[in-house]
Amino acid sequence: MNTAGYRAEADRELHAILLYWMENTPDLAHGGFIGRIDGQDRPHPEAPKGLVLNSRILWTFSAAWRSTGQSIYRPIADKAYDYLLHNFLDREYGGAFWSLDATGQPIDPRKQIYGQAFALYGLSEYYRASGEKTALDEAISLFRLIEQHSFDSGFNQDSGSPRGGYFEAFTRDWSLLKDVRLSDKDANDPKTMNTHLHILEAYTNLYHAWPDPLLLSRIIGLLDVFDRYIIGAGGHLGLFFDTNWKNRSNLISYGHDIEAAWLLHEAALGINNNEWITKTSQLALRIAAAAAEGLDTDGGLWYEEEDGHLIRQKHWWPQAEAMVGFLQAWQLSGDAIWWQRSLDSWSFIKEHIRSPDDKEWYWGVEADNSPMPGQDKAGFWKCPYHNSRACLEIMRRLQDPTA
Repeated sequence: MNTAGYRAEADRELHAILLYWMENTPDLAHGGFIGRIDGQDRPHPEAPKGLVLNSRILWTFSAAWRSTGQSIYRPIADKAYDYLLHNFLDREYGGAFWSLDATGQPIDPRKQIYGQAFALYGLSEYYRASGEKTALDEAISLFRLIEQHSFDSGFNQDSGSPRGGYFEAFTRDWSLLKDVRLSDKDANDPKTMNTHLHILEAYTNLYHAWPDPLLLSRIIGLLDVFDRYIIGAGGHLGLFFDTNWKNRSNLISYGHDIEAAWLLHEAALGINNNEWITKTSQLALRIAAAAAEGLDTDGGLWYEEEDGHLIRQKHWWPQAEAMVGFLQAWQLSGDAIWWQRSLDSWSFIKEHIRSPDDKEWYWGVEADNSPMPGQDKAGFWKCPYHNSRACLEIMRRLQDPTA
């Protein structure tokens, strides 16, 4: 097992990904970052600017700066931080706008909790990298707003037990919305796995910088929600739920499965809770086994399955998550099959997902491994987060296999 070779390739890939974003995405006319670069590397400077994109750029370059110690990444982290602070944050009602126009004016001021979580995630990481106290203060403010408006403190009328979890979306002034969908492809349900997974990720990162007792209890509560309601008997995650956590979808998302497999365990490690470390170690292997049902013979991970029908596409981000989730399964179990699956994921990426000229990763490929048409290299949802984070995790884990 050539761990040094795998780590070195991840190191090289991280720099290649970040160099693309450094050279191509800063908006020199209006500030911040260009909202879209298409699959042919053509910039669309008139495109809207999304909170998720800006927050993920902030997290990515802050994490790369902190983890590698290379100050080359600091200017982009600084730029993303300044733009979030001065353009996305709502100084009247609190929280962060969902999207801005190309000049930096709000066009969708909704408070999507998924977006608030990523803003918190980016701000807390910037604080960890820079020591900038204002960034931590803003992250804590977002935490308190999420808890004030989104946390479900009600009780299940049938069982009498606390429901817990978080509602999806609000208007600019924090009134409930009728349409809370994260995107057009999502169901309009009050609670989703995806939002809860990334609240957990963001809260865990904030806890490293600010070990607050309420924050700790909420992280434990989120782990309990996943264990109790979201992870199904077969190891796959439910995706859409009603207020009382009744699963309203039979969709399987293999990428979210394998992403959750390692993020849940990282949360338990982050709060140093031995009971949850043990439990999430077991859950991680069960979820990884379920995710592996979506592997093709070439090592790529299929996108989704619904009603037994496989969506025969391989998007970039599930491949990145598979690198990490399967590597963690090897670290937890010692079973070489997981090492090979992680390596196969990386081999598939190099062969089919990574642009051969180091110009970022394609959105994904069709069943015949041809690039999916009409998709972006950078955009509202296409960010440097999944692939850069995978590289950082491979580098960290293979530097110290017990991490």
